[in-house]
Amino acid sequence: MAQIGLKNLFYAPITEDSLGNETYGAPVRLAKAINADLSPNSDDATLYADDGADVVYRGFINGTLTLEINDLGNAVAAALLGASVDANGALVSTGEDVPPPVAIGFQSPSARGGDRYFWFYRVVFALPSTSIQTKGESVEFATPSIEGTISRRNKVDINGKHPWKIEAKAGEATSTLINNWFNAVQEPDDAGDAELTALTLGSSTLSPAFDASVTNYTATAAAASEALTATGDTGVSVAIVVNGTSYASGDTITWAAGQNNVVITCTKGTATKHYFITVTKS
Repeated sequence: MAQIGLKNLFYAPITEDSLGNETYGAPVRLAKAINADLSPNSDDATLYADDGADVVYRGFINGTLTLEINDLGNAVAAALLGASVDANGALVSTGEDVPPPVAIGFQSPSARGGDRYFWFYRVVFALPSTSIQTKGESVEFATPSIEGTISRRNKVDINGKHPWKIEAKAGEATSTLINNWFNAVQEPDDAGDAELTALTLGSSTLSPAFDASVTNYTATAAAASEALTATGDTGVSVAIVVNGTSYASGDTITWAAGQNNVVITCTKGTATKHYFITVTKS
């Protein structure tokens, strides 16, 4: 692996149900990335028998993700650290602040092609560190660094396991997965029958024609406002987000000029599947 860069740094807010199971919000650009350092911690144990290693166990406990970025804006700092922004636009930190868990995603270009893409499912950040000094004869940049603890998520996959990271490589993963990597936090493809049975967009035409196995579509808006209807299979709940705003199936969507991003999430038990539509309004 010859990675030569780091870009497209995003975070996604997390909401939890009564059991702590995570639901991910729309990804938000965090900052311009300078460096990312991952240090996983494992629980190692070895059982010896007949004067040799009989069983070796290594399980993920947690990890540390350190991000060096160009700047940490107030809105992002509040979202990651549990601080608040007052009426004057100042960031206020208190002793009672509790940093919320978020998902973190980014892209790492490769020297040989085949960029790598990452989502860490649950990260809690601590107060950022930075170094500030007076200007001398030469300019030295002082950039903030934030350190987060990675843990496995509470929500289990279809096999009853707790993922902590998903990673894909361009050229090996499907183009649909790569093209939509930052439109939503990517889930393991264990969707089973968590699929749509119908998808319509007013009088606009989807391209390609709807197929439950196809997850990526485009359309040109035929009207300024249209009803978006997404019907799930038996037992499937459907959530629709258009340009970051949530809608129910059958709601009328007023398209913004230019490109509109539609993310439809189907959930059945622990299985999740995303559908994406790019709607262009001239």
